[in-house]
Amino acid sequence: MPLDTTLQLLARARGLSAADIATAIPRAGVATVSAWLRGEKMPGKEQLDALARAFGVPAGALLAELASTLDPARTQGEHDLLSAYRALTTRQQGALLEVARSMAGAASANTAKRRRGSK
Repeated sequence: MPLDTTLQLLARARGLSAADIATAIPRAGVATVSAWLRGEKMPGKEQLDALARAFGVPAGALLAELASTLDPARTQGEHDLLSAYRALTTRQQGALLEVARSMAGAASANTAKRRRGSK
């Protein structure tokens, strides 16, 4: 889930307004917190730590989605695939995984055949 959505849900669950959150965050005014809640800006590390404390959650919980989207080990295609996968229903995700596993199995079998044939 994107950071702005996570922040919105946590704020709503705790009955906090942008002004309430801003009072708990160093160097963050209401306009800045509102921009975070709209996904227009990203908080810095110190502010993320303060947000986590204010909401009573681990900072990693706020960053889980962000970390996965910024994973340098993933190619752009992998990021695109993950984004598309997350947009599917649970049933669609299951069907897609079955297809992908089937394709991966077939690709492995073809690779093994080619290796045996080249020896």
